[in-house]
Amino acid sequence: MHRLSRRSVNSLLRYGGHRHRDAIAAASIGSLNVNELSGERDASGRWYSILTTPTSSGPASTKPLKLGNQISTGIRYESTASDFQTPDPPVEKYEYQAEVSRLMDLIVNSLYSNKEVFLRELISNASDALDKLRFLSVTDQQLLEGASELDIRIKTDQENGIITIQDSGIGMTHQELVDSLGTIAHSGTAKFLKALKDSKDAGSDSNLIGQFGVGFYSAFLVADKVVVSTKSPKSDKQYVWEGEANSSSYIIKEETDPEKFIPRGSCITLHLKRDDKGFAHPERIEKLVKNYSQFVSFPIYTWQEKGYTKEIEVDDDPSEAKKDGTEDNVEKKKKTKKIVEKYWEWDLTNETQPIWLRNPKEVTKDEYNEFYKKTFNEYLEPLASSHFTTEGEVEFRSILYVPAVTPMGKEDIVNPKTKNIRLYVKRVFISDDFDGELFPRYLSFVKGVVDSNDLPLNVSREILQESRVVRIMRKRLVRKAFDMILGISMSENREDYEKFWENFGKHLKLGCIEDRENHKRLAPLLRFFSSQSEQEMISLDEYIENMKPDQKDIYYIASDSVTSAKNTPFLERLYEKDLEVLFLVDPIDEVAVTNLKSYKEKNFVDISKEDLDIGDRNEEKEKEMKQEFGHICDWMKKRLGDKVASVQVSNRLKTSPCVLVSGKFGWSANMERLMKAQTVGDSSSLDFMRSRRVFEINPEHPIIQTLNEACKSSADDDEALRAIDLLYDTALISSGFTPESPSQFGGKIYEMMNMALSNKWKLPEAYFDSHAQEAEVVAEPQPTLEAEVVEPVQTTSQK
Repeated sequence: MHRLSRRSVNSLLRYGGHRHRDAIAAASIGSLNVNELSGERDASGRWYSILTTPTSSGPASTKPLKLGNQISTGIRYESTASDFQTPDPPVEKYEYQAEVSRLMDLIVNSLYSNKEVFLRELISNASDALDKLRFLSVTDQQLLEGASELDIRIKTDQENGIITIQDSGIGMTHQELVDSLGTIAHSGTAKFLKALKDSKDAGSDSNLIGQFGVGFYSAFLVADKVVVSTKSPKSDKQYVWEGEANSSSYIIKEETDPEKFIPRGSCITLHLKRDDKGFAHPERIEKLVKNYSQFVSFPIYTWQEKGYTKEIEVDDDPSEAKKDGTEDNVEKKKKTKKIVEKYWEWDLTNETQPIWLRNPKEVTKDEYNEFYKKTFNEYLEPLASSHFTTEGEVEFRSILYVPAVTPMGKEDIVNPKTKNIRLYVKRVFISDDFDGELFPRYLSFVKGVVDSNDLPLNVSREILQESRVVRIMRKRLVRKAFDMILGISMSENREDYEKFWENFGKHLKLGCIEDRENHKRLAPLLRFFSSQSEQEMISLDEYIENMKPDQKDIYYIASDSVTSAKNTPFLERLYEKDLEVLFLVDPIDEVAVTNLKSYKEKNFVDISKEDLDIGDRNEEKEKEMKQEFGHICDWMKKRLGDKVASVQVSNRLKTSPCVLVSGKFGWSANMERLMKAQTVGDSSSLDFMRSRRVFEINPEHPIIQTLNEACKSSADDDEALRAIDLLYDTALISSGFTPESPSQFGGKIYEMMNMALSNKWKLPEAYFDSHAQEAEVVAEPQPTLEAEVVEPVQTTSQK
């Protein structure tokens, strides 16, 4: 911003008891550029805009601004101060309506849970006034005289704790001021809309936000005194409304100070409470505007401190020059340094055109992704997005996104409280703190914005829970979310859905448990490993395509891993018949599939439970088997007692001697293991659900055939009975159950190993006898030999 020449200053204004110099642009200078408007610099070197009245401590205090109709620049100009004294205007004192103090206490302490909403409510009221003016000016152009620009300006005085919110809207007359601000929850907007409806002149653009009355009194959340100065084009006079917190009355008077005149609209001044003066910080005001009122249809300007860097010359010290040995007549390079020059100006804070109000055909993918990253502070592009408008009994606009990754450190899908959905009412931000009202908790990962015209601005948690509008919105949002996820699954790039399933697959499985109404939408999105696809997950539709012509059911087995599932004895006969079995290896899988019950008229069947039918049942053969092996079944049942419900001949085993299956309506082995691991599990329910187990034997296995002979000849033999116990304990392990006494089971294994290995590698007795004799010979003591002394003999030769 360029500085304005001192010669353009043509007046001195008085404000707040202090005299300061401000620059006022002369209306006669037709060639004046808006960008050349600046201000004066005070003693500290700060530059101030012409719209500023600097205080002695630095930042400018808030002052009403007046805009003439000579230059349409969007900047308001102040009138020249009058030199003569005017008498004080008469003050009119009014009492609030009955029980107002109690109602105000309710508003301040109960209706709003967050103090920050005061600015949202006041900006919404200002937007109402501007919208009303724009609508009425269609038939009466004179209403726009004096200030053609329609905008909202917010200025703060951080030192004194004052916030000023000024709009150039319709303003209020004396009677309107009494009616609107003298009655709690009295809505001028509501009256205006009713009049439009009665006259059938209401158009599609007459959506006025807020309810003036309740929203206005939210100012007392942070302020102990509120002053409203308003000027209506229907009246020649400007009036002031003053009210204080915890007061039963308010005053209205005519404004006579020319310095405070405004051409049109309203100026609300909040004198903040001691504990709430932090709201007067310019950066905090800017943040609140961007958070709550980013998409209000009128420009919102905030008074912000800016700065720019410039270089200035620095005078050299003569003593330092002599030390350097330089002569005076020798030219040297002048020293400079960089400083930051600060100034204040109006800064446009909001974006007036929300992306969700635009035509989806005109919005590019990059614009959607940029909005997603900016709104939700994400660094990766979303996997998918959906931009739609819903019309009919409920109208709202929305943009939904599926994130690329799960939030860091937030893997708990049970907690439905997220800040992923931002709710707007008529483009005013309401809340992003929901507890499952707009989305069920299993879809809490979906992010997006929802803008509704049918909800009240002062929406609360109770309203959301009981509102019929919200229930309809929820159903349609969920449906659109499913369509978006289905689009990812049908994409040519299979890796996109694999990435989605890795991050959010558990959420959809949770939906199978909680949302019975959407089973048909959830089931096609599920993915599982199978006996014919151990490396890559398949969908239920792909499973049905691979089914055998005579196959009636969808088979599955629940286990803790793919390796464990593919080696279970329950699969032996199904492997032989080449029937595909789903592997449910996630703890939540079995519960989810159990709740689905069926898919496309195909029932889900757990192959680890009794009465398994794989389509090859021969009643005559089963009858023969029961007659032949019925006695061994009874013998085993007598030995096992209450450990099993019954002993039957199995039709699912091929190589294993036996297996332990669960009851048809009880827990499977995998579910029993999971329930035992629960910290707060109910032991009584555990005993009830696991009570029925069926021991199935394979009549073709050699062990069963041997025991069958033992049953006929030596039914009371201890070794045969111990073999039955060992078979049962082994079946527990192979079927996924946990032995009741692992130490006893280990002892039985050791005993059987000892019997099997006894003398298996023992050497022949002759070998041991020969080696023993050799050892005895070596061990016998040898007799001691004494040395013989031989005397030397002298020899002679004889001839």
